Amino acid sequence: MDKKLSNPIKDIFFSKKVTKFVGRVQGKYELIKPGDKVLVAFSGGKDSFVLLHVLKRMQLIAPFSFELAAITIDTGTGIDYSPLKEWCERFDIPYILYETPILEIMNEKKRPGSSPCGFCARMRRGALYSKAKELGFNKLALGHHFDDAVETFFMSMFYNGMMKSMPPIYTANTGIQVIRPMIKVREKWIEYMASKNEFPIIDGEATCLALKDSEGVKTPYARAKIKKWLKEMEEEEPKLFQRLESAFENIECHTFFMKEFLK
Repeated sequence: MDKKLSNPIKDIFFSKKVTKFVGRVQGKYELIKPGDKVLVAFSGGKDSFVLLHVLKRMQLIAPFSFELAAITIDTGTGIDYSPLKEWCERFDIPYILYETPILEIMNEKKRPGSSPCGFCARMRRGALYSKAKELGFNKLALGHHFDDAVETFFMSMFYNGMMKSMPPIYTANTGIQVIRPMIKVREKWIEYMASKNEFPIIDGEATCLALKDSEGVKTPYARAKIKKWLKEMEEEEPKLFQRLESAFENIECHTFFMKEFLK
């Protein structure tokens, strides 16, 4: 562990692959710059725990300074988020709990037989954008990883008829820059780091129980189906994700049907 790291972060196990690929993304896209005020979306899941600690480590050893804080969106499900607050205090990370009526709104507007996940995600993202802006942060860090990006790509292509994924950085309509420091990190590396540290994980499924128990709500299956398919594909071709990472940076638009790119 780097000598610059102080207690208690020195007691955290950091996956070399996670820090290596986060470093590559930071180096290539300059997601965090001197003087930035970075707000981490901290749901309490494995991805957000690992992201928070990787960025805290970066803050301690980077050759420049930036501010770091964590925020949890309380959708109104009754979950106790106090362990997250206590964890952040332990690592000297300012913590914000933002209470919202998202669950109430969703129960009012849900349609029988539909999945509420997309609607919920959009409302939570909107809450993050507005709160980050209100609190004076210029960067919002999300815990999406490379598996998320690949799954989104194939879901969009197979189910929506479009080719899109998740960029490392983009600007939201509020002017906040949204960054994904772990966008080239594999989910299995995150799982390994989280298990080694025994983080007090809040089960993501628990945040949706109130909706899943509601009458007429459809459980989403598309992402799970794509995840299973990709797992089978990777078993057949172990270098699948390495080639997909390369493909995501080597897109020959003129070979598709978009008139503006045709020569």
